Amino acid sequence: MTVSGMTGKTVVAYIGIGANLGDAEASVRNALDALDTLPETSVTAQSSLFRTAPIDADGDDYINAVAGIKTKLSAGELLQSLLALEQTFGRERSYVNAPRTLDLDLLLYGDQQIDTPSLTVPHPRMTMRAFVLIPLLQIDPFIDIPGRGPAHQFVPSVADQAIRKIA
Repeated sequence: MTVSGMTGKTVVAYIGIGANLGDAEASVRNALDALDTLPETSVTAQSSLFRTAPIDADGDDYINAVAGIKTKLSAGELLQSLLALEQTFGRERSYVNAPRTLDLDLLLYGDQQIDTPSLTVPHPRMTMRAFVLIPLLQIDPFIDIPGRGPAHQFVPSVADQAIRKIA
């Protein structure tokens, strides 16, 4: 599959959103608004905001959410748009898992499975992170992860990860 060029059809995708630098809660809320301004894209659902401790990372707690979108952008175009939004919010990649002003992850893109050097969908660690699974299941309790099955089946494996709804 190609990851460039408009798809021509509307695809439902899910975006993981997180921040732990500056006013992280405002950054997540502003990112939700910014997603709705992407070309050929609209936010159709958003989870509550959640507070979580960093996993394999340094810094303050994260504020996380998941957004459901409808888009006509290809997966590659959507990824590039997400990276551009991160830059707009001052994201720096000084080292792996560095604290961040904004992190946007393409979790799911329709029912597609994509594996290219620049993009893997479903997101490879989404089933191992409470900060992804809980907000995603809040939006769609019956969602399936392509190639992996129902998302809810992975909740027991993240039960030891502290997550708290804040808004």
